[in-house]
Amino acid sequence: MTGSPRVVSLAPSATAILDAAGLAPHVVGTTVHATLDRPTVGGWLNPDFERIDALDPDVLCTCDDLQQDIADEARNRGFDVVHVAPTTLDEVFETFPTICGAAGDAAAGEALVADCRRQLDRVAAAVEDEPRPTVYCEEWADPPMAAGNWVPDVVRAAGGSYPFLDAGERSREITQDAVEAAAPDHVVLHPCGKGERGDSAEFDARDWNVDADVHVVDDSLLNQPSPALMGGIDTLARLFYPNLDLPDRWSPPEHESDGRI
Repeated sequence: MTGSPRVVSLAPSATAILDAAGLAPHVVGTTVHATLDRPTVGGWLNPDFERIDALDPDVLCTCDDLQQDIADEARNRGFDVVHVAPTTLDEVFETFPTICGAAGDAAAGEALVADCRRQLDRVAAAVEDEPRPTVYCEEWADPPMAAGNWVPDVVRAAGGSYPFLDAGERSREITQDAVEAAAPDHVVLHPCGKGERGDSAEFDARDWNVDADVHVVDDSLLNQPSPALMGGIDTLARLFYPNLDLPDRWSPPEHESDGRI
């Protein structure tokens, strides 16, 4: 790969990573789920390879085990593919240089990781002397599923305690008894794919014996393995500690304007 690599991102997380690292000019196509203004090539799980081919990319980016078959098909069609499948927050950070390397600048990914970790340190210092509330994060409502993967790390980074799953474990169905026994102080609803359209009234209607503050959070802030998780950490910290003097919300480092290659 020479010159300015042309990237088609088939994963919203990869698009977000490249954008936050200042490498958006290399992105020539995305799925319909991305917010970056680029030609679209279909959905996350049903990309149109003819459209992809017409964009003449040097590399495709995919993410998660659910896209493994797409990555394999793309390779069989002759495309170069960078595929990642993180399951913890540390592994999410490890993907930043990998994804940015697809655009020819792994160092930009390393700088992005360093910037994110500085924010983690600031949040940790702000909450270190505070009592840790117990938190239940629900990724799906029917059936109720406790969020796994990196969400336990995100909750703990924000100052909470998460007794339901260990980081790296897949989200899984959970019983009413298990949630009630944990006696959470906060319930965080972030149903996958629904943005901010989680329904706290629906949770209340279950009549579970849980005395907790119920919050609805944009699912991308907890479900997307990208710098969006920093927004999730900042959001949760403010929900857990509304009266605490917390650091300013994280935002990506400033880069030059988004010119196209």
